[in-house]
Amino acid sequence: MEIVIVPDAAAGGELIATAIADLFTRKPDALLGVATGSTPLPIYRALEAKVQAGTLDVSRARVCQLDEYVGLPEGHPESYREVLLREVLQPLGIAGDRFIGPDGSAEDIAAAAIAYDQQLAAAGGVDLQLLGIGTDGHIGFNEPCSSLASRTRIKTLTEQTRVDNARFFDSLDEVPHHVLTQGIGTILEARHLVLLATGAAKAEAVAQTVEGPLSALVPASALQLHPHATVVVDEAAAAHLKLADYFRATYAAKPSWQSI
Repeated sequence: MEIVIVPDAAAGGELIATAIADLFTRKPDALLGVATGSTPLPIYRALEAKVQAGTLDVSRARVCQLDEYVGLPEGHPESYREVLLREVLQPLGIAGDRFIGPDGSAEDIAAAAIAYDQQLAAAGGVDLQLLGIGTDGHIGFNEPCSSLASRTRIKTLTEQTRVDNARFFDSLDEVPHHVLTQGIGTILEARHLVLLATGAAKAEAVAQTVEGPLSALVPASALQLHPHATVVVDEAAAAHLKLADYFRATYAAKPSWQSI
């Protein structure tokens, strides 16, 4: 696992966007796994700037979804599909037919979960999966004590996660109780995992993920099992890292030819 400490969210977004641009240069039809929430927005804005400047071609890019609320009607503005259309696909000019995600409005949710794992496999797997982290250490919506071998499935959100997400809705009562999420086992199949965490509220979760034991209590700690996982954090989110100086020195000495 590589830990990169950056000055702020904008610097983290630019760093990750550059890695994604390098991926699309090497593999124009790469499958990029995207996440919702406030944290990855600097990545998407940096990618948009590269597209508008003509330095990044995403005409063959493919995008897939990490998770989706269960029970929101099709077209609901806070369904993650709609959020990603607004924040990623439309700004980058990626056609909707190059986007795949789980069907949170399906009549048979269990079957929809299996079908999504099959879609990802049929697409050749995820080349780079973007991740955020919850204050309780969840990734995707794999809440604490999720199986580290779990596949895409329905999960019940903790009250804390619903409270954290209520800012996107008119009230807490409108936040769904269930989601379809890629499981930890599914996430670990991506070729490269990139987690961005910003702000002091994420500092303890970051420390447990990076320096704590591998534990289902901190689902993000499963990144310790991955051969190519990158954790990018700003100074506030790095505040509880005991080895922060070592991580800074390691990154400063990194060969210029080696991307994150």
